[in-house]
Amino acid sequence: MKKKLFIAIIFLFLFTTFHAQNGFNFKVNSKVKEIIIENNFIIDESEIKKDLSFLYNENLFLIKNSDINENLSQSSFIESFEIKRIYPSKLKIKIYEKKPIAILQNKKKKYYFTDKADTIDFMNLERFNNLPLVFGDKVNFKKFHNSLKKIDFPISSIKTFYFFETKRWDLITKEKKTIKLPPKNFEKSLKNYMSIKNRENFDKYNIFDYRIKEQLIIK
Repeated sequence: MKKKLFIAIIFLFLFTTFHAQNGFNFKVNSKVKEIIIENNFIIDESEIKKDLSFLYNENLFLIKNSDINENLSQSSFIESFEIKRIYPSKLKIKIYEKKPIAILQNKKKKYYFTDKADTIDFMNLERFNNLPLVFGDKVNFKKFHNSLKKIDFPISSIKTFYFFETKRWDLITKEKKTIKLPPKNFEKSLKNYMSIKNRENFDKYNIFDYRIKEQLIIK
């Protein structure tokens, strides 16, 4: 109880002004003068501040999170954010960005595919130039990617994914190995590939064809 009373007194002195003639004026002077952006790596700080410029000179106490969300949601790279009010005039916003893990090429359109299976309109960003390319649609790649994770397949070793109308995938590794998978039960084929990829004579072959049931053709 004493602690709460002490804090209340501190706030009273910090956020009220005193006039010798008129006594105390309880009008709180807490307009936003500075916006601090942190944890942003993809989106430029100046772009975020531009979207939030309407907050300057607004009362720090009265700013609604929904208003900030409405403006930050204009950026497709922002997943979420945290707000911290630093009295009397600073607003700190911690940005959490979406994480692209592949570049999805679907017909003539290109997107970033994120670790949460979202898609973001593609823009040429140098930091993502080495992401694997996926020639296929979002729905099928999401299912396939989940299957790869389930069997602990080394996804980072894949350079290109190709999806065919026959509902099957081809994988091209960074070591230029081609893995041709069947439409069904491809997990079994991938497990077999993982079991042989460290053998001594593995480097002699570049194509691993599992399309025929219960067979592996290597070239």
